[in-house]
Order: sequence, then C-alpha cells, then structure tokens
Amino acid sequence: MSPALTQDVSSGDKPMPSKPKALKSLAELKGVQKTLAEQRERDAAEAAARAAAEKKRAMDQDLFSRAIGATQPLRRQPAVTLAPEPPAPIPVQQQLDEQRVLQEAISDEFDAATLLDIDDALSFRRPGIGVDVTRKLRKGGWTLQGEIDLHGLRRDEAREALGAFLRDAMRRGWRCVRVVHGKGLGSPGKTPVLKGKVQSWLMQKDEVLAFVQARADEGGAGAVVVLLRPA
Repeated sequence: MSPALTQDVSSGDKPMPSKPKALKSLAELKGVQKTLAEQRERDAAEAAARAAAEKKRAMDQDLFSRAIGATQPLRRQPAVTLAPEPPAPIPVQQQLDEQRVLQEAISDEFDAATLLDIDDALSFRRPGIGVDVTRKLRKGGWTLQGEIDLHGLRRDEAREALGAFLRDAMRRGWRCVRVVHGKGLGSPGKTPVLKGKVQSWLMQKDEVLAFVQARADEGGAGAVVVLLRPA
C-alpha cells in the first residue's frame, strides 16, 4: 500500500477559512426566505413613508406660496422727528390790556416819596409806575387771584411764608393777590409790628409793582392788595 499522505498543521501555518453553514433542511431555507422578505417589506414601507412626507411638505409649501402671492421686501420708512409740544397759548387780549394800563400809568414826573401814608391808607408803587395804577388797584381794577394769611405767625415764619407765596404766584401767572398781616390789636402796646414788616418785604421784592391797603370789605388796615409784574 502506498503510504498515507499527511498535512503538516504546525503552529506556523494559517488555518483554512470556515465555510458557510449549510442549510440542513427545507424548513430552515423557508425561514431564511421569510426573514429576508420581512426585511424588504420594512425597507419598502420606510421608503414609502419618507416619499409621502416629502410630497406633503412640497404640497404645503406650494399652498402657502399661492395663498400669500408674490412678496416684496418691506421698505424702510424714514425716521419721523416729532415736533415739541407748543406752549400753552397766552391770552393775548388780557396781556394787551394789562400792558396798556401800565403804559398809560407811566409818569415822567416821578415822586421819590413812593411810600405814602394818608389817613392810614398806605400805598406803594415802583419808580415809573404812575398813580393811576394805585388808584385802579385800590378800586378793585384787578381781580384777586390768591391770598395768604400771615396773621399770628412769628416774624421769621411770616417772611418765609410770604416769599414762598410770591414765588408760587409768579409761577401761576397771578397778577393780583392779597396779603393779610393783621391789625396788630393783640400785640404788646397794640402796635402792628408785622404790618410794617410785610410792607418792607414787599418793597424789596422786584416782582411787586405796587400795593395798596385793602378796602374795608377786603380786610381794611389788616391787609394789602398787591399787583405783581407779568410772569
């Protein structure tokens, strides 16, 4: 007999690649075929779903484009500068009337004795303001627009209150106000101390054009009516 052929399979040689496992029965073949068919069905269903979604997106986009029609970019509007709010109108006729009265009352024959004391009826007028102004003021030619009562206040309190009142009157545009200082009947010796102080303070205020003692029905010797310059 011929000697048997043998193959050296020492550790240095590479092993032969394994062959695919052979199907042993018809049942196994059918199982593999079923698995492959199911996989193909899933792939086809996913592809169909993607195609349907893409088609729907395209239809929605087309419908939106038809609905809005052709579009144009918005034009940028130029900035609008708002004009400042105009100031409140000044009553022209009233201003003209007041200016006319003051102009007509200006006198070239200015009397340095601008503080007069005649029968306790005190009056004061600025240089250049004629006696017609004090006469008209005494007769109620200007409507009283406000008043302050200093009666009973201490001197410092009265001075501060009078200054604040005159500033507020100028801001409001008042022209004629009344200042009540009292007759001083309750003072020691019945001397009207506050009355003289009020008159002195008013004379030092540039906004005061003139003042006169109030009429009896407006306070008499216990008050003065003051004419203020236009604001």
